[in-house]
Amino acid sequence: MINKVILLGNLGGDPEIRHLESGVPVGKFTLATNESYKDQSGDWQQKTTWHNIVVWRSLAERAEKQLRKGALIYLEGKIQTRKWQDQEGKDHYITEVVANYFRNLTKREDAGGGYGASNFPSDQDAPAGTNTTDNPDPKPPTSQEAVEDDLPF
Repeated sequence: MINKVILLGNLGGDPEIRHLESGVPVGKFTLATNESYKDQSGDWQQKTTWHNIVVWRSLAERAEKQLRKGALIYLEGKIQTRKWQDQEGKDHYITEVVANYFRNLTKREDAGGGYGASNFPSDQDAPAGTNTTDNPDPKPPTSQEAVEDDLPF
């Protein structure tokens, strides 16, 4: 059996982090995904679906540091439905996505923590005194080396 969800969307608010009595951090936030379609009259419509997201332990701590309202994130997890009863004995259900991975795709200055779409550190992320312009990659092959390549194309 497989229970896997992949979402790409925007945060509806800053993550809300709390700690259980055992000290384990748990976070919750909402994520909006959008779908565009043409209606019967041929006009483009946009439908937004809101997802309840739960993050645990180190992922909750990372979410607290890196995610802000409006941030674009890629998220992987599983669907979970919980049931509980209120004080009157009435049953309630909630469906959530329990995340096991996320990546912030919003630029650092926009979301307060992620690396941006490329997810590679910039020169300003390097420790002071390091030269990030050195190219450790070897030189490209010479034309003679390229001719001797045995690839069929």
